[in-house]
Amino acid sequence: MVNNGDKYGITRWEDPADVNARLKALTDQPIWEVNDDYYENEILKYYDEKCRASKEVFEKAKDVIPGGVQHNLAFNKPFPVCFTKAEGAYLFDKDGNEYIDFLQAGGPTILGSNWGPVKEAVEELINTCGPVTGLLHEAEYLIANEIHACMPGVEMFRMLGSGTESDMAALRIARLATGHKHIIKLGGGYHGWSDQLVYGTKIPGSRSFLESHGIPRKVQSYTHEVRPNDLDMMEKMLKLLRLCGGTAAVIIEPFGPESGTRPVSADYCQGVRDLCDKYGALMIMDEVVTGFRCGLGGAQGYFGVTPDLTIFGKIVAGGYPAAGGVGGKKEYVSLMAAGVGGSSKKAYVGGTLSANPMSALAGYTAIKEIERTNACELAGRAGDRLTDGLKMLLDKYGLPFVAYNQGSIVHLECTGAMSFDFSSFNPLKSVKGLLENKDMMYERKASMERMGAAYMANGVVTLAGSRLYTSMADTDEVIDEALNRFENVFRHVVKTNKCAD
Repeated sequence: MVNNGDKYGITRWEDPADVNARLKALTDQPIWEVNDDYYENEILKYYDEKCRASKEVFEKAKDVIPGGVQHNLAFNKPFPVCFTKAEGAYLFDKDGNEYIDFLQAGGPTILGSNWGPVKEAVEELINTCGPVTGLLHEAEYLIANEIHACMPGVEMFRMLGSGTESDMAALRIARLATGHKHIIKLGGGYHGWSDQLVYGTKIPGSRSFLESHGIPRKVQSYTHEVRPNDLDMMEKMLKLLRLCGGTAAVIIEPFGPESGTRPVSADYCQGVRDLCDKYGALMIMDEVVTGFRCGLGGAQGYFGVTPDLTIFGKIVAGGYPAAGGVGGKKEYVSLMAAGVGGSSKKAYVGGTLSANPMSALAGYTAIKEIERTNACELAGRAGDRLTDGLKMLLDKYGLPFVAYNQGSIVHLECTGAMSFDFSSFNPLKSVKGLLENKDMMYERKASMERMGAAYMANGVVTLAGSRLYTSMADTDEVIDEALNRFENVFRHVVKTNKCAD
């Protein structure tokens, strides 16, 4: 049952069938994007004239960093902007330009960037203890206990260095606990970059063909994907895998793959819970984005569904590095207990810098501040205002773009680059669909990046031009100014002949 009580920032849940119908209408027609004159004479001119210091840093970085950036989120057309200051709702680049920040470091800073009380707690700890000792610190207990208080189903919590590590650990726990090997994920979902989970990322049905380069196919022989929001397909897969030794776990993003880019129905998580119980698989809920963003109780509290294991990231280090962890039922999480030796089998999990005092204390302080300030509700309200304003602008300019939100997670699909689905039990059918549509998908992706460049040049930072995270710092005034900047872009959008039939 959906929880519409206090402490949650979600006031509405759109029907995924309606969202998908709008996305299909978008991809059934040619690409709409900013016109060439505007892009070449104003957008690129902005970067050339206003971002010279950023370009200089990037040109030097390309000599010593693959691709010139250390993280995928940092890249944008025509070159990455180099940021030097983050404060509240704003970012400032090396040239002194100001931007409204809807990237929010990929989601963790729901309090707004560089929130004072968190920064002060970290500064005091560094002055007294230093960021790392490699030994027990009280902050480890504080954050674990606080997470349990907010999410009672998380009976124990082990802090790790990233969401990727946490997903890897959860699969190891599930296999040890069940004695089964197979894993089911939702097509298009992202659960880190480990060998076994870079499978079916971004596009359902893509299996290992799009981004699984450098990974032996045999490594992914126990990983399987099913169509998002399709419980019938999931049950068929569970039945099939029962004949092959059984399923250890089903891992899902509770709002749908890619933070709700492929939305699911409000009762979907309960359906997954029921199927996992029926077929003896553990349910793993990846709350890297939703945990402490949609509400203090996470998506599991919002939907009223308790998973066996929960993956954490982003906010559990309060916007500081080393953000990750695995929580859940004591019988499972205790399987990775620290220590050497012992007669019982353990899921080996390491990480010298995991749960370092700085990250643990920052995460604990951030969660307490989220509770004190009602940050999730305020950020969700900002997400609603932003989405409603975007929809009005799209109607005003007659654009086929699709805008919707799940609280403070806002989606603005301009090209539908990730809206395709080739899910099938038949690998040959999936491959055929990918090959037939690959060039078109890449062209739409390039257009999405072009729109992202236009937003950035107008002072709005997004995630790849298609996703926006709001924070408590996004007041009505900030949102209204952001909408003005979006309108500056939308008035230059035209229908092209790209991807025309």
